[in-house]
Amino acid sequence: MIRATFYKEGQLFKGFEIKGHSGYGEEGYDIVCASVSSAAYMTANTVTEIIRADAEINLDDGYFKFIVGTDDEFVQVVLKGLLLHVNALADDYSDYIVCKTKTV
Repeated sequence: MIRATFYKEGQLFKGFEIKGHSGYGEEGYDIVCASVSSAAYMTANTVTEIIRADAEINLDDGYFKFIVGTDDEFVQVVLKGLLLHVNALADDYSDYIVCKTKTV
């Protein structure tokens, strides 16, 4: 199961942590894992390469942690977009994804 946690400090999103594999399909053909991974990478790339915000990134097999060091308005929009996307996937694939928001 994929467990996605979005971190907030007050009203500001500080980042996310995604752990696990969905188990929906065979490795390399799992559309649920691919959907979450692709969206997470797009978010990280947009924030770091387009917006040019500093971020701490930690990657491993089945693990993606992304923490930003700014409260930039555009970063907030991108992180909120990822949260909406992952929540929609969790609604459609509730046996394979859990998404929550945690205040830090």
